[in-house]
Amino acid sequence: MEAQKPNSTQPVKAAKSESNVKGVKNAFLVIVACCIVAVCLFIFWFGHDSHFEEGHPKDLWGTIYMGGFIVPILQTLFLTVIVLSVERWIALSSAKGKGNITKFVANVKKCLAANDINGAMNLCKTQKGSVAAVVSSALVAYQEMDRNTELTKEQKIANLQKAVEEATALEMPALQQNLPIVATLTTLGTLVGLLGTVIGMIKSFQALAASGAPDSTELSTGISEALINTAFGIATGAFAVISYNFYTNKIDNLTYAIDEIGYSIVQTFTATH
Repeated sequence: MEAQKPNSTQPVKAAKSESNVKGVKNAFLVIVACCIVAVCLFIFWFGHDSHFEEGHPKDLWGTIYMGGFIVPILQTLFLTVIVLSVERWIALSSAKGKGNITKFVANVKKCLAANDINGAMNLCKTQKGSVAAVVSSALVAYQEMDRNTELTKEQKIANLQKAVEEATALEMPALQQNLPIVATLTTLGTLVGLLGTVIGMIKSFQALAASGAPDSTELSTGISEALINTAFGIATGAFAVISYNFYTNKIDNLTYAIDEIGYSIVQTFTATH
Protein backbone atom coordinates (compact mmCIF):
# COMPACT_ATOMS: atom_id res chain seq x y z
CA MET A 1 0.00 0.00 0.00
CA GLU A 2 1.29 3.47 -0.92
CA ALA A 3 2.38 5.54 2.05
CA GLN A 4 0.12 8.47 2.88
CA LYS A 5 1.54 11.84 1.83
CA PRO A 6 2.23 14.17 4.74
CA ASN A 7 -0.33 16.92 5.18
CA SER A 8 1.06 20.22 3.86
CA THR A 9 -1.19 22.17 6.17
CA GLN A 10 0.16 20.61 9.35
CA PRO A 11 -0.14 23.38 11.96
CA VAL A 12 2.82 24.71 13.82
CA LYS A 13 2.71 25.69 17.45
CA ALA A 14 -0.40 27.72 18.23
CA ALA A 15 0.09 31.47 18.20
CA LYS A 16 -0.97 33.79 20.96
CA SER A 17 -4.60 34.83 20.99
CA GLU A 18 -3.94 38.54 21.58
CA SER A 19 -1.59 41.26 20.44
CA ASN A 20 1.28 42.80 22.37
CA VAL A 21 -0.10 46.28 21.63
CA LYS A 22 -2.03 47.69 24.56
CA GLY A 23 -4.59 50.41 23.97
CA VAL A 24 -8.15 51.58 24.47
CA LYS A 25 -10.45 48.86 23.19
CA ASN A 26 -13.71 50.80 23.41
CA ALA A 27 -13.41 54.26 21.85
CA PHE A 28 -17.09 54.93 22.55
CA LEU A 29 -16.27 55.36 26.23
CA VAL A 30 -13.61 57.90 25.29
CA ILE A 31 -16.16 59.88 23.25
CA VAL A 32 -18.70 59.82 26.10
CA ALA A 33 -16.08 60.98 28.62
CA CYS A 34 -14.95 63.78 26.29
CA CYS A 35 -18.58 64.82 25.78
CA ILE A 36 -19.13 65.10 29.55
CA VAL A 37 -15.96 67.16 29.96
CA ALA A 38 -16.91 69.42 27.03
CA VAL A 39 -20.44 70.09 28.34
CA CYS A 40 -19.14 70.82 31.84
CA LEU A 41 -16.56 73.26 30.46
CA PHE A 42 -19.17 74.96 28.31
CA ILE A 43 -21.69 75.42 31.12
CA PHE A 44 -19.56 75.96 34.21
CA TRP A 45 -16.49 77.70 32.79
CA PHE A 46 -17.19 79.40 29.46
CA GLY A 47 -20.69 80.38 30.57
CA HIS A 48 -19.74 81.59 34.04
CA ASP A 49 -20.97 85.07 34.98
CA SER A 50 -17.42 86.26 35.60
CA HIS A 51 -16.77 86.16 31.84
CA PHE A 52 -19.64 88.52 31.02
CA GLU A 53 -20.47 92.15 31.69
CA GLU A 54 -24.01 93.40 31.09
CA GLY A 55 -24.72 90.38 28.91
CA HIS A 56 -21.63 90.87 26.73
CA PRO A 57 -18.49 88.72 26.85
CA LYS A 58 -15.50 90.52 28.33
CA ASP A 59 -12.83 87.88 27.62
CA LEU A 60 -12.03 84.96 25.32
CA TRP A 61 -13.94 82.41 27.40
CA GLY A 62 -17.14 84.42 27.21
CA THR A 63 -16.66 84.83 23.48
CA ILE A 64 -16.35 81.07 23.07
CA TYR A 65 -19.58 80.65 25.02
CA MET A 66 -21.29 82.88 22.46
CA GLY A 67 -20.58 80.20 19.85
CA GLY A 68 -23.77 78.43 20.92
CA PHE A 69 -24.72 74.79 21.34
CA ILE A 70 -22.40 73.64 18.53
CA VAL A 71 -19.36 74.55 20.65
CA PRO A 72 -19.59 71.62 23.11
CA ILE A 73 -20.07 69.27 20.15
CA LEU A 74 -16.90 70.59 18.52
CA GLN A 75 -15.08 70.45 21.84
CA THR A 76 -16.10 66.81 22.19
CA LEU A 77 -14.63 66.03 18.77
CA PHE A 78 -11.46 68.01 19.50
CA LEU A 79 -10.92 66.36 22.89
CA THR A 80 -11.56 62.94 21.33
CA VAL A 81 -8.84 63.55 18.75
CA ILE A 82 -6.40 64.61 21.47
CA VAL A 83 -7.16 61.64 23.74
CA LEU A 84 -7.00 59.07 20.92
CA SER A 85 -3.78 60.62 19.62
CA VAL A 86 -2.16 60.27 23.05
CA GLU A 87 -3.54 56.72 23.30
CA ARG A 88 -2.03 55.81 19.90
CA TRP A 89 1.31 57.32 20.95
CA ILE A 90 1.42 55.08 24.00
CA ALA A 91 0.19 52.03 22.08
CA LEU A 92 2.65 52.41 19.19
CA SER A 93 5.49 53.08 21.61
CA SER A 94 4.77 49.71 23.22
CA ALA A 95 4.50 48.15 19.75
CA LYS A 96 7.90 49.56 18.80
CA GLY A 97 9.55 47.87 21.75
CA LYS A 98 12.50 48.95 23.88
CA GLY A 99 15.20 49.48 21.29
CA ASN A 100 15.70 50.89 17.81
CA ILE A 101 13.72 48.89 15.24
CA THR A 102 16.32 49.30 12.48
CA LYS A 103 19.12 48.01 14.70
CA PHE A 104 16.92 45.17 15.93
CA VAL A 105 16.15 44.03 12.38
CA ALA A 106 19.83 44.25 11.44
CA ASN A 107 20.91 42.22 14.49
CA VAL A 108 18.30 39.54 13.86
CA LYS A 109 19.44 39.25 10.24
CA LYS A 110 23.02 38.83 11.46
CA CYS A 111 21.92 36.01 13.78
CA LEU A 112 20.03 34.37 10.94
CA ALA A 113 23.07 34.62 8.67
CA ALA A 114 25.10 32.87 11.38
CA ASN A 115 22.28 30.33 11.90
CA ASP A 116 22.05 31.48 15.52
CA ILE A 117 18.31 31.03 16.09
CA ASN A 118 18.61 31.09 19.87
CA GLY A 119 20.50 34.38 19.67
CA ALA A 120 17.73 35.85 17.52
CA MET A 121 15.09 34.71 20.02
CA ASN A 122 17.04 36.33 22.86
CA LEU A 123 17.03 39.59 20.89
CA CYS A 124 13.25 39.29 20.63
CA LYS A 125 12.91 38.83 24.38
CA THR A 126 14.99 41.95 24.95
CA GLN A 127 13.30 44.07 22.29
CA LYS A 128 9.65 43.15 22.95
CA GLY A 129 6.87 44.86 21.00
CA SER A 130 4.96 43.88 17.86
CA VAL A 131 7.93 43.37 15.54
CA ALA A 132 9.68 41.19 18.10
CA ALA A 133 6.46 39.22 18.67
CA VAL A 134 6.13 38.43 14.96
CA VAL A 135 9.81 37.49 14.70
CA SER A 136 9.57 35.30 17.81
CA SER A 137 6.54 33.43 16.41
CA ALA A 138 8.34 32.95 13.10
CA LEU A 139 11.47 31.64 14.85
CA VAL A 140 9.41 29.15 16.88
CA ALA A 141 7.94 27.88 13.62
CA TYR A 142 11.46 27.85 12.14
CA GLN A 143 12.71 25.56 14.90
CA GLU A 144 9.68 23.27 14.61
CA MET A 145 10.12 22.94 10.86
CA ASP A 146 13.84 22.35 11.37
CA ARG A 147 13.06 19.38 13.64
CA ASN A 148 10.28 18.06 11.42
CA THR A 149 11.29 15.00 9.38
CA GLU A 150 7.93 14.21 7.77
CA LEU A 151 7.21 17.24 5.61
CA THR A 152 8.96 18.11 2.38
CA LYS A 153 11.04 21.27 2.07
CA GLU A 154 8.26 23.02 0.13
CA GLN A 155 5.71 22.13 2.81
CA LYS A 156 8.00 23.39 5.57
CA ILE A 157 8.49 26.71 3.77
CA ALA A 158 4.73 27.03 3.27
CA ASN A 159 4.11 26.42 6.98
CA LEU A 160 6.81 28.92 7.91
CA GLN A 161 5.27 31.57 5.66
CA LYS A 162 1.87 30.83 7.16
CA ALA A 163 3.24 31.33 10.68
CA VAL A 164 4.67 34.72 9.71
CA GLU A 165 1.39 35.77 8.10
CA GLU A 166 -0.69 34.68 11.11
CA ALA A 167 1.57 36.50 13.56
CA THR A 168 1.44 39.65 11.39
CA ALA A 169 -2.35 39.43 11.07
CA LEU A 170 -2.62 39.27 14.86
CA GLU A 171 -0.60 42.45 15.39
CA MET A 172 -1.89 44.68 12.56
CA PRO A 173 -5.46 45.32 13.81
CA ALA A 174 -4.11 46.40 17.19
CA LEU A 175 -1.69 48.83 15.53
CA GLN A 176 -4.47 50.46 13.50
CA GLN A 177 -7.05 50.46 16.29
CA ASN A 178 -8.91 53.80 16.78
CA LEU A 179 -7.21 55.39 13.76
CA PRO A 180 -10.39 55.04 11.61
CA ILE A 181 -12.16 57.20 14.21
CA VAL A 182 -9.43 59.85 13.97
CA ALA A 183 -9.73 59.70 10.16
CA THR A 184 -13.49 60.24 10.43
CA LEU A 185 -13.00 63.25 12.68
CA THR A 186 -10.83 64.94 10.03
CA THR A 187 -13.99 65.47 7.99
CA LEU A 188 -16.61 65.47 10.73
CA GLY A 189 -14.92 68.25 12.70
CA THR A 190 -14.82 70.51 9.64
CA LEU A 191 -18.44 69.77 8.71
CA VAL A 192 -19.76 70.42 12.23
CA GLY A 193 -17.76 73.65 12.33
CA LEU A 194 -19.30 74.64 9.00
CA LEU A 195 -22.76 73.89 10.40
CA GLY A 196 -22.09 76.20 13.34
CA THR A 197 -20.83 78.86 10.94
CA VAL A 198 -23.98 78.68 8.83
CA ILE A 199 -26.21 78.88 11.93
CA GLY A 200 -24.27 81.93 13.16
CA MET A 201 -24.56 83.67 9.78
CA ILE A 202 -28.29 82.97 9.69
CA LYS A 203 -28.66 84.74 13.04
CA SER A 204 -26.59 87.65 11.76
CA PHE A 205 -28.77 88.10 8.68
CA GLN A 206 -31.88 87.84 10.81
CA ALA A 207 -30.57 90.72 12.92
CA LEU A 208 -29.85 92.76 9.77
CA ALA A 209 -33.31 92.03 8.39
CA ALA A 210 -35.08 93.22 11.53
CA SER A 211 -37.32 96.24 11.07
CA GLY A 212 -35.74 99.57 11.91
CA ALA A 213 -32.15 99.66 13.18
CA PRO A 214 -30.38 96.28 13.32
CA ASP A 215 -30.02 94.72 16.76
CA SER A 216 -26.29 95.09 17.41
CA THR A 217 -26.39 92.47 20.16
CA GLU A 218 -28.01 89.86 17.93
CA LEU A 219 -25.69 90.75 15.09
CA SER A 220 -22.54 90.38 17.22
CA THR A 221 -23.87 87.14 18.70
CA GLY A 222 -24.39 85.64 15.26
CA ILE A 223 -20.95 86.73 14.06
CA SER A 224 -19.29 85.36 17.22
CA GLU A 225 -21.10 82.05 16.81
CA ALA A 226 -19.98 81.79 13.19
CA LEU A 227 -16.33 82.61 13.86
CA ILE A 228 -15.94 80.51 17.02
CA ASN A 229 -17.41 77.43 15.34
CA THR A 230 -15.26 78.00 12.27
CA ALA A 231 -12.14 78.15 14.45
CA PHE A 232 -12.99 75.00 16.42
CA GLY A 233 -13.95 73.10 13.25
CA ILE A 234 -10.71 73.97 11.46
CA ALA A 235 -8.61 73.19 14.55
CA THR A 236 -10.30 69.80 14.99
CA GLY A 237 -9.94 68.83 11.33
CA ALA A 238 -6.32 70.01 11.09
CA PHE A 239 -5.19 68.24 14.26
CA ALA A 240 -6.97 65.04 13.21
CA VAL A 241 -5.29 65.07 9.77
CA ILE A 242 -1.84 65.61 11.30
CA SER A 243 -2.41 62.88 13.89
CA TYR A 244 -3.75 60.36 11.38
CA ASN A 245 -0.93 60.86 8.88
CA PHE A 246 1.73 60.80 11.62
CA TYR A 247 0.57 57.50 13.11
CA THR A 248 -0.12 55.94 9.72
CA ASN A 249 3.51 56.63 8.81
CA LYS A 250 4.72 55.03 12.06
CA ILE A 251 2.58 51.95 11.38
CA ASP A 252 3.96 51.73 7.83
CA ASN A 253 7.51 51.72 9.23
CA LEU A 254 6.62 48.91 11.65
CA THR A 255 4.91 46.96 8.87
CA TYR A 256 7.96 47.35 6.63
CA ALA A 257 10.22 46.04 9.41
CA ILE A 258 7.91 43.04 9.95
CA ASP A 259 7.83 42.24 6.23
CA GLU A 260 11.60 42.59 5.90
CA ILE A 261 12.46 40.30 8.80
CA GLY A 262 9.75 37.79 7.88
CA TYR A 263 11.14 37.54 4.36
CA SER A 264 14.67 37.10 5.76
CA ILE A 265 13.57 34.24 8.01
CA VAL A 266 11.92 32.37 5.14
CA GLN A 267 14.87 32.98 2.84
CA THR A 268 17.33 31.78 5.49
CA PHE A 269 15.35 28.58 5.97
CA THR A 270 15.19 28.05 2.20
CA ALA A 271 18.95 28.54 1.83
CA THR A 272 19.97 26.28 4.71
CA HIS A 273 17.62 23.32 4.19
